[in-house]
Amino acid sequence: MTVNHYLRMLAGAFVLISLALGHWVHEGWYLFTAFVGLNLFQSAFTNWCPAMTLIKKLGIPMCAHEAKPARAATQS
Repeated sequence: MTVNHYLRMLAGAFVLISLALGHWVHEGWYLFTAFVGLNLFQSAFTNWCPAMTLIKKLGIPMCAHEAKPARAATQS
């Protein structure tokens, strides 16, 4: 998986969690949902969001061609 895949997965999880917290805990959590949405919106124009920096530091490849193959072909 690439940075974009992890970014979408993380953003989706944050949206779902913050919606649940806004419903059951406090309405202020809806502001976090808006923050995630705003970051996704601006990343469509800039191709960057704060979470991308953290995901890259974890060693996740930017592109699929940079990813290591799941299974390496072994020759005997």
